[in-house]
Amino acid sequence: MADLKEQRVCIKFCFLLGKTATETVTMLREAFKEEALSQARVYEWFSWFKSGDMSLEDQPQSGRPSTSRNDENIQKIRDAIMFDHRRTVSELEALTGVSWSSCQ
Repeated sequence: MADLKEQRVCIKFCFLLGKTATETVTMLREAFKEEALSQARVYEWFSWFKSGDMSLEDQPQSGRPSTSRNDENIQKIRDAIMFDHRRTVSELEALTGVSWSSCQ
């Protein structure tokens, strides 16, 4: 797959030249063929550039990062399993305080 950052540079170049998002999509499809970014992604990048965010880096993702999957919690679960491997997931949750759904 074509480097996404390379395509972002092309999008920014077209934006700075005053090309429209539609023109940019057409040029990307011509240059990158089936590896071109989707029309939605091009419009999204144009929107960020119009709002003044000229960075080519990925935008921060929404959502809460996983804080349960860390070395300490992994060791707690591992120790509880090694002590008695017949414990159920519910018992491990109660014993260690680490919920099953937070480790998905």
